[in-house]
Amino acid sequence: MSKSICVYLGARSGKGSAWAEAATTAGNAIAEAGHTLVYGGGQLGLMGTIADSALDAGGRVVGVIPKALVDLEQAHPRIDEQHIVENMHERKAKLTELSDAFLILPGGFGTLDELFEAITWRQLNFHQKPIAIWNVNGYYDALWDFLQNGKAIGFMPEATFESLYIDSDLDVLLGRLV
Repeated sequence: MSKSICVYLGARSGKGSAWAEAATTAGNAIAEAGHTLVYGGGQLGLMGTIADSALDAGGRVVGVIPKALVDLEQAHPRIDEQHIVENMHERKAKLTELSDAFLILPGGFGTLDELFEAITWRQLNFHQKPIAIWNVNGYYDALWDFLQNGKAIGFMPEATFESLYIDSDLDVLLGRLV
C-alpha cells in the first residue's frame, strides 16, 4: 500500500558527499517503493537532492513551503504539488496532515525543530504516526544518547519511544514506516 512519507532534512548540503548520497538514496527508495515524498518544498541543499532523486526515479513529490521562503529556499519548480503557506507553524501542520509517517535525515536546527515537534505531537496524541531517524554516519548518536538519558531519569515517557526508531539501515527504517 502506498504511503506518504514526510522527510525532514537539511536545506544545506553539509560538508562531504555522504549527506547528499543519503538524500539521493532515500529519495530513490521512497519513489521506487511507490510511496509519495512529502518534504519542505525547496530545491536547495539536501531538500533539493531528495526531491530531485525521487522525481528522477519516477516518484510523486509534494512540498510545503512558507511564502517567506519561496525565494530564500528556492521553491522547487519540478515537484508534483507545492503548498505555499503563511509561516513555519502552518508548514509543519500541513506536512503532518499530508503524511502517514516521518523519516528524519541529517540536518540543522530546522530539522531538529521538526523532529521534536513530530515527537511531541505524537506524545500528546495529536497523531499516531511512526517516526524514524536515519542515523547516517552516526550523525544522531549523541542526540539518541541524550534522549535515552531523558527517558532514564523520567522526563521522557517510555511510551513515546514505542514508534520512534533509529537505525543506520534505511531499509529497516522504511520497513517500520510502512
